[in-house]
Amino acid sequence: QTFEKLLIANRGEIACRVIKTCKKMGIKTVAIHSDVDANAVHVKMADEAVCVGPAPTSKSYLNMDAIMEVIKKTRAQAVSLNESICCSCFIYRKQKSQSLYFFFKGLSSLSLQASEGVTFIGPDMHAIQAMGDKIESKLLAKNAKVNTIPGFDGVVKDADEAVRIAREIGYPVMIKASAGGGGKGMRIAWDDEETREGFRFSSQEAASSFGDDRLLIEKFIDNPRHIEIQVLADKHGNALWLNERECSIQRRNQKVVEEAPSTFLDPETRRAMGEQAVALAKAVKYSSAGTVEFLVDSSKNFYFLEMNTRLQVEHPVTECITGLDLVQEMIRVAKGYPLRHKQADIPINGWAVECRVYAEDPYKSFGLPSIGKLSQYQEPLHVPSVRVDSGIQQGSDISIYYDPMISKLITCGSNRVEALKRMEEALDNYVIRGVAHNISLLREVIIHPRFVQGDISTKFLPEVYPDGFKGHKLTDLERRELLATAASLYVAEQLRSQQFLGTPRIPIAKSKRGSWELSVRLGDGIYPVAVSKDGSSFSVEVDGMKLNVTSEWNLASPLLSVTIDGAQRTIQRLSRNASGDTSIQFLGTVYKLQILTKVAAELSKYMPEKAAEDTSSILRSPMPGAVVAVSVKPGDTVSEGQEICVIEAMKMQNSMIAAKTGKV
Repeated sequence: QTFEKLLIANRGEIACRVIKTCKKMGIKTVAIHSDVDANAVHVKMADEAVCVGPAPTSKSYLNMDAIMEVIKKTRAQAVSLNESICCSCFIYRKQKSQSLYFFFKGLSSLSLQASEGVTFIGPDMHAIQAMGDKIESKLLAKNAKVNTIPGFDGVVKDADEAVRIAREIGYPVMIKASAGGGGKGMRIAWDDEETREGFRFSSQEAASSFGDDRLLIEKFIDNPRHIEIQVLADKHGNALWLNERECSIQRRNQKVVEEAPSTFLDPETRRAMGEQAVALAKAVKYSSAGTVEFLVDSSKNFYFLEMNTRLQVEHPVTECITGLDLVQEMIRVAKGYPLRHKQADIPINGWAVECRVYAEDPYKSFGLPSIGKLSQYQEPLHVPSVRVDSGIQQGSDISIYYDPMISKLITCGSNRVEALKRMEEALDNYVIRGVAHNISLLREVIIHPRFVQGDISTKFLPEVYPDGFKGHKLTDLERRELLATAASLYVAEQLRSQQFLGTPRIPIAKSKRGSWELSVRLGDGIYPVAVSKDGSSFSVEVDGMKLNVTSEWNLASPLLSVTIDGAQRTIQRLSRNASGDTSIQFLGTVYKLQILTKVAAELSKYMPEKAAEDTSSILRSPMPGAVVAVSVKPGDTVSEGQEICVIEAMKMQNSMIAAKTGKV
């Protein structure tokens, strides 16, 4: 016996994820949505859907009055908040309008009116209140004998007090929102000036994202790993730890690549972390799925970071190695059933890797948000052992109102090598057009020697790419492969344009050419390339070396499988024009090339080049967002590096600075 109808107070991929399990369990679902999400995938998947307000989350997905009304109207027996916007913002707060306390109170009053009551899919209010507040959770962790990071356990009042506390703890320190999560409201400070600036930005982000500007300060563990333990507990005092997830690959304190298990943990450390996680869950009488996050240093000492009282974004990797459906387990626990498994029943079967695919430009601070319409979208589900959790489809809009996540891409294998190889193939076969995306960064991370060896930390990205991410650096062989592929693609298109289907023609003269001399520009280099047709293949000479390029040359397909001297590559041609300019996604990175005949290349030197626009005197936001503060006025003289304004995008605040000294 289970619930008949469940309301999902969320959007995007997690709402779709919950609906899939509900369908499997025979539970009807109710989706809520904002007016801009009326055609969203989760709305189409649910049995019922109700609009709860306009686009801003505070007026729709966080509009508790509207959600309570929908619960009454649809007679839903249970409510699922889960991860992402709703869960991170429904954390207990003092403000009445945004307090989970009042949400639970509302559910309680509905329960009195309904014959079977209204149940929250998740832990009770006490656990959410305790673990949602980082200050209180740290005190509880200490009492439960869980290892904690040294720091200040109270609330920091102002910037001056923040500096005083930071000096007492010793730099570097981490300033973080008490009610925060998802990397929002977090800053690392290495000196007094950074502490003051960090206090200002963190408090503003915390107030904007969580309705609570309280901050805490603790010692920053330099160069740690971020490893978390998945726990599952019921209402009968039973609790399990479902192994760990390695989440050290991060940018701006937000996870990018996760895997399970971790290459770093030995069985003893895994057990110790799991037992402490369970001890904390039992200390707060936790009953549902939850995640206890730890920082782990190079000596395998681990320290409690926080507990997330919800289903995490990265939960699929745990499902892959344990075989459990965590959403189903959460629903069963909420219904009052005891756990079906014992600790000895929890396996580690194989390896799983998850990449968070975002609508972001990875060449700007490892990922600044991108907005737009998905003009073409194709998930790599034809690749074996691939799972894609998404809440979008071709034609969907990525807007400024919500998180820019496109999907969670998960691959499984019998071992880590197999899981990573499948991830590489899946990323190459993922078609996303219309918005910038971070496929190139994800692919580079999973093939990097340090990542392959398991030598990672939360500083991986800035250490590996100290000057920022620049895309894949081609070896000489890869450069020749790209040039040969691009030239073959050009010739294949030329040959196709000479064909007339359905019209019998008597050729006046032989028009079949057997060879082409081309000039291909790639980056700053110009390369002579000779192509000759050999049946269905092309023989291409680059740098004095011959390569054999074979493909079906289906130019209408977004994916093109090409074999180069026996090595298979999957490429995507993103654009082309009459001037010979073409963009090709090769090994995950998009390369811009210009392909011309030898004669056209010789004549092109007489074409004047358009001068680049001088933008040094202009401040342009690198992403769409809202201006929340302006630090200057017309007539002010500003120096290089001085803050001009603050832009808020996807709940993150970014300081825009002057590129040079000048007058506003």
